[in-house]
Amino acid sequence: MTDLTIATHSGNFHADDVFSIAALKAIFPSFKLIRTRDHALISQADIVVDVGGEYDPETGRFDHHQRGGAGERENGIPYSSFGLIWQKYGVEICQGNTEVANSVDAGLVSNIDAIDCGYGDGVAKGVSLSQTISMFNPTWQEETHFDTCFDEAVDFASRVLARFIASANGGISAKDIVAKAIKNAADPRVIVLEQYTPWKRTVHALSKEALYIVYPSDTGQWRIQAVPVELGSFEDRKSLPKAWAGLSGQELKDVTGLDDAMFCHNGLFIAGAESFESTMKMAEIALKD
Repeated sequence: MTDLTIATHSGNFHADDVFSIAALKAIFPSFKLIRTRDHALISQADIVVDVGGEYDPETGRFDHHQRGGAGERENGIPYSSFGLIWQKYGVEICQGNTEVANSVDAGLVSNIDAIDCGYGDGVAKGVSLSQTISMFNPTWQEETHFDTCFDEAVDFASRVLARFIASANGGISAKDIVAKAIKNAADPRVIVLEQYTPWKRTVHALSKEALYIVYPSDTGQWRIQAVPVELGSFEDRKSLPKAWAGLSGQELKDVTGLDDAMFCHNGLFIAGAESFESTMKMAEIALKD
């Protein structure tokens, strides 16, 4: 569709309207964008985002500023325009994959909704995407037009959204691989992956026994990594032997008795060797330590 007209508000912009337009670009590669607060122009648009005081997905209206808002999630976070757009188009943007769309919603969309609607509790601290998008607005010292800055922000948001989708897709695709490795493990405490695959979420969901993951690095050697006690934790279920801490090269070879041992991180959560056999021997030593 090339004659589609999409309207959003003019002036200062935020992450919700920027990401909404970025999301729509993913399924409508060609459309006319109008940034305005003129109700006559808004009423003529095919899709209206973050302006107009109306939420009706059947007629393409996606505002949340009207009295009563436009609904909220089960956790109480109200929807911003991005959340409303994602409800209607998210699965389509993710090529029909509901699981990927839900993952992107949880990791990206809901956070932007929360910040835009003033529900910051539970959102990761630090510089947020919402703040980053806001910084695309021209400062009072700049003469750049808001619309030009908005286009730049949308380009940035499009890249971010694409990477969130790719990451979610990769993580979901990895689940079956990791689950199979857990099922086929000779020792449930040591899970062997034939190629590096995101494993933490699946291991925590499916295995309480797993202590170490063994996998090949992208340079051809092998790694052993300790399983953290919980997602995001720096504490491991069972750290690697204290005697290995911070050693590399000959020092580690002497301590382990392995002639191709390479390194062990000082934090005792990861170590490596040239061969698969030596890395599995590292796992055997660590289990007995």
